[in-house]
Amino acid sequence: MQHHRQEFLERAVQREALRFGSFTLKSGRISPYFFNAGRLCHGSDLASLARGYRAALGTAGIAFDMVFGPAYKGIPLAAALAIECDVPYAFDRKEAKDHGEGGTLIGAPLAGRVLIVDDVITAGTAIRLSIDKVRAQGAEVAGIAVALDRQERGPNRLSAVQEVESDYSLRVVSIASLSDLIELVGTNPALHQHAAAMQAYGERYGVALAPSGQ
Repeated sequence: MQHHRQEFLERAVQREALRFGSFTLKSGRISPYFFNAGRLCHGSDLASLARGYRAALGTAGIAFDMVFGPAYKGIPLAAALAIECDVPYAFDRKEAKDHGEGGTLIGAPLAGRVLIVDDVITAGTAIRLSIDKVRAQGAEVAGIAVALDRQERGPNRLSAVQEVESDYSLRVVSIASLSDLIELVGTNPALHQHAAAMQAYGERYGVALAPSGQ
């Protein structure tokens, strides 16, 4: 496993952003793990995430001029990556502001090649809205970066990431993926008790498991 993937996953476990057990998802599936990027709330966590995003994007060969973070979890992630790469960033509001500067967009004007940054793609709704917002400003979506790709099949047998890639002809890269997480629990003695449940879940619900960024 590449260093940036392992660093991200181990930090997520340490901060309890990644937890193991039995969790009922919105889909009704019972998952043996749960990811909450909001637990990565220290300055060093954001710096580590930014390094992970940058490494994944570099491996994928995605070039960009600025970053966009959809509200709410995407906002600090976009800011962190903007610091790491020294590029402008912007984010949106959930509701339009009708006073002051008004509007729904804050930060640098959306222009050039815009990278959309978020924690995960679950149903894909927030990402799709973000793509539409970027394109509505006449900018180009350079790609999408997420922290964790669950690699989990939806109703049409594709994962949420695969659906976005197919519908918009865009590349989605992740710092790490379900296959990386399965590898981690299988090789880390402190997590090995969860290995069988993770493997079974991946075999039952996962798409063809390949490392993130492939």
